[in-house]
Amino acid sequence: MDDNTAASGSTLKRRRLIKGAIAAGGLAAAGAGGLGIAAAAQEDQATAQAAHPGLLHTQADFDRMKAKVDAGLEPWVSGWNRLTANGHSQSTWAARPTAVIIRGGDGQNYPQLYNDIHAAYQNALRWKVSGVTAHRDKAVEILNGWSSTLQEVTGNADRFLAAGIYGYQFCAAADIVRGAPGFDLGRFQDMMTAIFLPMNESFLTNHNDACITNYWANWDLCNMASKLAIGLICDDAAITDQAIDYFWNGEGNGSIGNAIPFVHGGGLAQWQESGRDQGHSIMGIGLMASIMEMAWNQGVDLYGANDNAFAKAAEYVARYNAGHDDLPFTKYSWGTGQNCAYREHTVMGAGGRGQARPVWEMVFHHYTSRRGFALPNVSALAGTNSPEGGGGDYGTTSGGFDTLGFGTLAHVRLTWDEIPDNLKPLG
Repeated sequence: MDDNTAASGSTLKRRRLIKGAIAAGGLAAAGAGGLGIAAAAQEDQATAQAAHPGLLHTQADFDRMKAKVDAGLEPWVSGWNRLTANGHSQSTWAARPTAVIIRGGDGQNYPQLYNDIHAAYQNALRWKVSGVTAHRDKAVEILNGWSSTLQEVTGNADRFLAAGIYGYQFCAAADIVRGAPGFDLGRFQDMMTAIFLPMNESFLTNHNDACITNYWANWDLCNMASKLAIGLICDDAAITDQAIDYFWNGEGNGSIGNAIPFVHGGGLAQWQESGRDQGHSIMGIGLMASIMEMAWNQGVDLYGANDNAFAKAAEYVARYNAGHDDLPFTKYSWGTGQNCAYREHTVMGAGGRGQARPVWEMVFHHYTSRRGFALPNVSALAGTNSPEGGGGDYGTTSGGFDTLGFGTLAHVRLTWDEIPDNLKPLG
């Protein structure tokens, strides 16, 4: 692990050893021979606190961002300028906490929620880099306003997207100001466990009473991300481990083997939604990367799962969206609705091809800067889309708010000139 893995101390070291055993196949896959390890993991993690800050960013990350920006170094300064120019990052932001949030069906009002969450995150990020407490206080005000007001997230099936996407993003913002003066952490935790977590668990368990393959990978992934984030923000190791176990063994399309059903040669792997369209495929890359980054910051390596399958899938999605048509495609079939009616994709879905979303820097700089792997296609899109912005920079609809963004500021570790020439191939 590098200095961006914030976990430390003898307890965390033991957790990492246990987590390494879990990462070989998950608690549910431990088998009889692994029950002792699983029991030790549960006993140990019941008293272990998560590392904070340690969701999408560690203190080492914030120290790096501040040092680079203070020194006027690129590309971090350009990433910082993208943040400070965003209207959501202003300390004058006027939040609109609401008791009932509706996504899907009549009376939709969920943009109020995602705009405020992104404002909280962006102000918190500005505070950590600049030290200006007005931004910290604004983030605290937004989060406290929602935790004292929100009572329900509802709507049609899309309510589960809201519970997932906004659940993990809420926690990512709160993790930055955890311990800040005036932040009501207990009330925020209560909101997450009373409103968001039951919806996350309901979806991952029942999938809205539909066929297990009916919902695309993104639906599982956002609810997995929320459950993991809630476990971390609440220091509840049982919730955290359930989310990580679902990553390995879940029956839905978000688990690693289902989200990446086919591994092709040449360092490429087919994404579950590639035959659907590219907007949702890119969204899925951002969501799975967020899950993996949160786990990594707690000493758990999901990025390397199944021989770096996610890196190969990111390369696949990036290559097609960079304009290449030479990708292999294996027929993908699934059951839909409540009766699992047969459907299939036989070709790549071209809808939304080439659209800009701020997901690539996080992926590229994990595999390349941390691990030394070559990702030429992800590299190309990261360069094309640099500096990455965040919510508010990619339109006003929900798609522009599916990831928190600002990867150039937050996740770049090496400049292009500093990246070694002898990078390892994915295989």
